[in-house]
Amino acid sequence: MNAAQAALKPAAAAQTPPLPEARPETLGLSRPRLQAISDAFKREIDKGTVPGVTVLVARRGQVGWFEALGRQSPAGTAPMVRDSIFRIFSMTKPIVSVAVMALVEDGHLLLGDPVAKFIPEFADQKVGVVSGSRMELVPPKRAMTVQDLLRHTSGLTYEHQGDGPVHKLYQESRVRSRKITNAEHASLVASFPLVCHPGDEFNYSRSTDILGRIIEVVSGKSLGTFLSERVLAPLQMAETGFATSGTNADRLAEPFAADPWTGDKVALFNMLEQPVMESGGGGLVSTTMDYARFALMLRNGGTLDGNRIIGRKSLELMASDHLGPHVPTNGTLLSPGHGFGLGFAVRTQAGIAPFPGSVGQYFWSGIAGTFFWIDPKEDLFAVFMTQGPGQRDYTRTLVRDLVYAAVD
Repeated sequence: MNAAQAALKPAAAAQTPPLPEARPETLGLSRPRLQAISDAFKREIDKGTVPGVTVLVARRGQVGWFEALGRQSPAGTAPMVRDSIFRIFSMTKPIVSVAVMALVEDGHLLLGDPVAKFIPEFADQKVGVVSGSRMELVPPKRAMTVQDLLRHTSGLTYEHQGDGPVHKLYQESRVRSRKITNAEHASLVASFPLVCHPGDEFNYSRSTDILGRIIEVVSGKSLGTFLSERVLAPLQMAETGFATSGTNADRLAEPFAADPWTGDKVALFNMLEQPVMESGGGGLVSTTMDYARFALMLRNGGTLDGNRIIGRKSLELMASDHLGPHVPTNGTLLSPGHGFGLGFAVRTQAGIAPFPGSVGQYFWSGIAGTFFWIDPKEDLFAVFMTQGPGQRDYTRTLVRDLVYAAVD
């Protein structure tokens, strides 16, 4: 492990400062309804839906509820604890997106800059137009931009987001390897055709991994080092990194070996193993309190404890819908009544979605089951952590329903 990698490998002695706490009643939260959150997840744990969870609910800048329930690992007897360590997967994306916007604020890049300006391999990328069983390669109608990467309108994809000819190229490649560099990964992704013309569609994708590489090119530092210097260290997120120390082995949250609903094998990456590729799209591990500090910074308009991470107007831009009514959204990741901003999903309508929330709420989640949201209207944020990939849609909706029921 080199010095740059070590910079983002949390040490066992590191401690994250807690956030201020208050009695729920003083924050406009119902204690009986908050207790109902714990009761509901205890039932799910008893049913074998998930091994264990943590739930943190904060309002008006203070934590009103924070519980750890169930077991940390189904293979052991240790209880889930407040400082258990989780793979947060795509909850890495908002952190990296904030880091990109910090470079925009510094004047090092523009949202409208073509990606090829920083990674030349993208200059020759073609669009794969599929007709029947054939795929024709055509030039893109316009260049892919940094904004496209942030809002997933780049034309890139994920190998698990479909089964078309382009997806199969991803699936048959080394794109998922943790043993290639960010530069090698970006070059590989640039060698694949796009699934659509940039700007034409929302396709959830490896776009944020490419943003991670742009950060490296622009800053001259590894992604891990830049994240540590500009986001994690100022926020005192002492236990967030691309791996964690072996001395933390007794704090790792683990999933069931087989999905409790389908029986399929569950295999997640080893949190003690330092990867070569520092995935901006899904590589970080973290704790509930670490991520709550990131969420509180967002709630505060870009600052925490006197440290400004990002400007208020930049954050306002990020938390606004960047798709509008004319950009179709592929897949099921965006529920009805939602759009996507620069690193977050954004609620655009009070209704339509099958769960409560407020217009202007923004959020994202991780494929292993982690989830967070910020609700500016209610001055509320929540962080939910578990390691249950197959149950993630269910638990996200469940925790939303339960938390909003507690808002007086």
